[in-house]
Amino acid sequence: MAKSQAPLVEKTAQITNTVLMVSPDSFGFNDQTASTNVFQNKLYSGSREILHKAKIEFNKAVKLLRRNGVKVVVCPSRTDVNTPDAVFPNNWISFHSEIDGIGVVLYPMLASNRRNERQLVQVSQVLGLKINPSSVLDFSHHEISGRFLEGTGSLVFDRRRKVVFANESTRTSLLALDDFCAKTNYRSIKFHAYGKNREPIYHTNLVMNIGASFSVVCLEAIKNAQERSIVQSELEVSGVKIISITLEQMHSFCGNVLEVRSALGKNRIIMSTTAYSVFTKDQKKQLLSCGDIVSLDIPTIETIGGGSARCMLAEVFVL
Repeated sequence: MAKSQAPLVEKTAQITNTVLMVSPDSFGFNDQTASTNVFQNKLYSGSREILHKAKIEFNKAVKLLRRNGVKVVVCPSRTDVNTPDAVFPNNWISFHSEIDGIGVVLYPMLASNRRNERQLVQVSQVLGLKINPSSVLDFSHHEISGRFLEGTGSLVFDRRRKVVFANESTRTSLLALDDFCAKTNYRSIKFHAYGKNREPIYHTNLVMNIGASFSVVCLEAIKNAQERSIVQSELEVSGVKIISITLEQMHSFCGNVLEVRSALGKNRIIMSTTAYSVFTKDQKKQLLSCGDIVSLDIPTIETIGGGSARCMLAEVFVL
């Protein structure tokens, strides 16, 4: 077992009880992201029908999370510009606790129409935050040089150890990652992941998650033996229970899960019904030993948008 190079950061929380969600007010198929997202599918339904279905799924998801004690803050998406993927706010913003030494982070996005999603002022207002500009780390300038790092899509945080896992792709530049780590004192674990047809996986959070006491990870997707060994060793060092999934399960969004805490201190493991349906009985038992499962029924958002439950949630640690 490899020894940790990053000490445990005392009192830094791995999970939160508050999430930001952005309503899909102009949701639709995004042609600008399709070439890099094999999870995205173009259905020949009318755009109004797709939008209507996405809004219904979103509203039901918000209600279900709130019924399970999760604090959900909803922000409208921008409609003055084209924002078909605004329902996935975790790609442009992340929040961090003061004890972590970071405030709010803004990220560089590959698709130009996704850059329209950034609305820090509006988000801070709905969250009731007075964000000091000096506490905002803005990496969006990397877009000028064609380097991208799409938030907690690209980055899977082990916040307690200040370690970040990142799968290199067209949406996850290692140069942008190095800049992030230099400014935040995080240590990076870099790897390359591939799908069932050996296509590059575009976001790290499709491959893995890290919760308070478990990690769902598709080690099978990491073809390089050394990289796979390093990822596994780092997870073992962190002390989490490793729940391995197959490539088929990864393509059903089983890696795209997020653990949060309810207002009563109960752990909730959020995933889509698509993911829940393909987890095995034993895997569900392992997950349930860590927290209650909350499955969101979001087939339109998953199919058209190519992202799942975790992508819809930006964790808030600064309240």
